[in-house]
Amino acid sequence: MNFAERGKVFLAPLAGVTDRAFREICRSFGADGVCTEMVSAKGIWYKDKKTADLLTFGEKEIPCGIQLFGSEPEIVAHAVTHALSYHPQWIDLNMGCPVPKIVKNGDGSALMKNLPLAEQVIRAAVAAAGDTPLTVKFRLGFESDVSGEFALMCQDAGAAAVCLHARTRSQMYSGKADWSAIGRVKTMLSIPLIGNGDIFTPEDALAMFETTGCDHVMVARGALGNPQIFSQIKQLRETGRYDLPTPAERLQTARRIAETMFLYKPEVLAAAEAKKQVVWCIKGMRHSAKYKNTIFASRNGEELFAVLAEYEKEVLAHE
Repeated sequence: MNFAERGKVFLAPLAGVTDRAFREICRSFGADGVCTEMVSAKGIWYKDKKTADLLTFGEKEIPCGIQLFGSEPEIVAHAVTHALSYHPQWIDLNMGCPVPKIVKNGDGSALMKNLPLAEQVIRAAVAAAGDTPLTVKFRLGFESDVSGEFALMCQDAGAAAVCLHARTRSQMYSGKADWSAIGRVKTMLSIPLIGNGDIFTPEDALAMFETTGCDHVMVARGALGNPQIFSQIKQLRETGRYDLPTPAERLQTARRIAETMFLYKPEVLAAAEAKKQVVWCIKGMRHSAKYKNTIFASRNGEELFAVLAEYEKEVLAHE
């Protein structure tokens, strides 16, 4: 992955969301790069089977990065070495996750309170990564803004690029992302900066590029239910306008995500996890509330796809 080529639009790694199926669909809609759900370095160290499953990706997802989290340099370096056997286009270190169970172990955004340790982790990971680019995703800080100091430390430690989610850990996902901080940090760095936070529409993406000067943007929650956002961003940038998917197209996308999920996961797991993706895709559509309840009540793939087929007939009858 060449982060020096500016203007890319990435899918952010989201635990429990950006699995193989969703990554593949987002790439098909024009995402310039995707990343795995965050993978525990300790899980790799202790050879956890579920952790190993998270490292897998296919050709349709490339370019794909593997995101790791951990706070022990030796263990993180080992995890990077292991992750490289899956041939990712880059390795990303998560130093921004705000979830309490991650933070209480000293991982994720907790590392923003301990810059010397964070630097040791990054240097160990960079050494293990060799020629594979290593990036770091972080927040403004834990409670106060230390993003400039943290970004410079990442650069000095050998990171190929950094991604800044412009909220503090204490904000979690509330409030408004401080895009001005992205712009400020960008002026301090010689390595590429990826901006992240509050990109829910194509207009938001272009506004972030324009107002912050960031090299790339990363879309997170804005892609949920609308993986078309990547193609829309590119269409808006190239033509000044973009197409909204029709209800039929939204249902087709929901079906594609679900069908792809069933290719990569056991049926019981796929049936459970596909429901939320399908419901995100139909949110706001005619009679979506009624079908939402039926979708969540479905017990297997057969029932889920039967509900989708029924909804598709109703939508087509009213177009």
